[in-house]
Amino acid sequence: MTSLWKITPAFPAGAPFEPGAQHDVVIVGAGLTGLSTALMLTRRGLDVAVVDSGGVAELASGGNTGKLSLLQGQTLAKIRRHHPASLVKAYVDANRAGMQWLTDFADEVGVSYRRRTDHSYATGPEGLDSAASVHAAAQEAGLRVRMLAAGDFSTLPFPAVGGVALDDQVTIDPVQVVRALADAFIAAGGTLNTGIRATGARALPHPHIDTAAGPLFADHIVLATGTPILDRGLYFAKVRGMRSYCVSFRVPEELPAGTFISVDGPTRSIRPVSEADGPAGAAQLVVGGNGHPVGRHDDERAAVEDLIEWTREYFPGAEETHRWSAQDYESHNRIPFVGAMPRGLGRIRFATGYAKWGLSNAPAAALRLTSEITGTPRSDRPKWMTTIGTRLTVPADIGRGAAEGGRVAALLARGWTDAEKRAVPVPRPAEGAGVVANRAGCPVGVSTVDGVTQAISAACTHLGGVLNWNDAERTWDCPLHASRFAPDGTRIEGPALRDLKQQR
Repeated sequence: MTSLWKITPAFPAGAPFEPGAQHDVVIVGAGLTGLSTALMLTRRGLDVAVVDSGGVAELASGGNTGKLSLLQGQTLAKIRRHHPASLVKAYVDANRAGMQWLTDFADEVGVSYRRRTDHSYATGPEGLDSAASVHAAAQEAGLRVRMLAAGDFSTLPFPAVGGVALDDQVTIDPVQVVRALADAFIAAGGTLNTGIRATGARALPHPHIDTAAGPLFADHIVLATGTPILDRGLYFAKVRGMRSYCVSFRVPEELPAGTFISVDGPTRSIRPVSEADGPAGAAQLVVGGNGHPVGRHDDERAAVEDLIEWTREYFPGAEETHRWSAQDYESHNRIPFVGAMPRGLGRIRFATGYAKWGLSNAPAAALRLTSEITGTPRSDRPKWMTTIGTRLTVPADIGRGAAEGGRVAALLARGWTDAEKRAVPVPRPAEGAGVVANRAGCPVGVSTVDGVTQAISAACTHLGGVLNWNDAERTWDCPLHASRFAPDGTRIEGPALRDLKQQR
């Protein structure tokens, strides 16, 4: 599965790694959060190094739809349901600041984008109440939204009976902009190390990160890794890992002018692509949706096929060009976590919980991290930073967290019980398939990919959850806290830090 945005190569390779080097700031993660923060700090005169186990825009930053919107589907209504209007407004203001920073940077370096009207729409009458809630929350937060009736959607080929519209939102190629961030960071004197896996971070005796190639020392450390690679603060339990899918198509008829996301039924996210906001030669339609918690779906490939069937129903003649997925994390109250980690002595910071809206939340997080690291007085920071930084946990947040904790406990027990039902040896799995069996009381995962059958320990190296096979991406995914591994056991992402052991 390869993203439409990754069809153009030539990512910055970075510099040779120098173990033991000292920097002002070391950032783990070469995605949008890490590189935005790195560029902001480097332009403030700090010596910054970025390390990543893969390459630039390897994971979530290279896998989203490229929609940069303040409307964000049902997000604002869901936050407002249990929180004061001031928090929703602060969230919108943070995203507005992130959007402004990113578009200003794109203008500076010549990455093109388009302004479009974004829509949160109802596919049927049962979704109209949700659309009305979105309108109310957005209007209360200061957005110039307007309600639309069924007639306003009459030219669309897919069903829409009403919704909310917000003009002047943005579509952009996310990989182009992250690549430009990497180039600008290097040009400003920053150090980029790709292919270096961080295995931990410590504040004492001297702040540093540990990597497979040796340590890096710094006055400040930023973990821009999707979810923190440290368990302190238990943030892995305060967010939920979600995977969602995208497919791009060439379609024979004219593309919709705006962007759309449904507020009811299976999620459908629709985004047109042109050369002004996508790869060269692109005149395509991106359709996304069918998100689910990581490792908790019985047939990921069917989720992708469902998007394809839907598109071909409403856009006859649509020809698939690319399919991909991405992983993001949502907090229990849908406000990102940004700031200092507990027991980090103010030297270790992180950002997580963008709930699939990283194109604006990531640069907003970078603005806040930069203010904190450079010591900007609180009185000089924008109000949204203070409001979000002092948010209160309400009973509904606690309830969602408790419910998720209960699901995790049940999945942990069920995974081990189910593994007991089948003993090794097992028949060789078909191409692209994987099964979990049991050997001497321990779960073993057996898969066949590209004709190679491999067996690995199927107990996640984070907290021991039994992994499930993802037949769309051919990975082993943990249903507890969203760690993911390649068929040979190599860690891909999530709170797990160690690879899975291979079995014979």
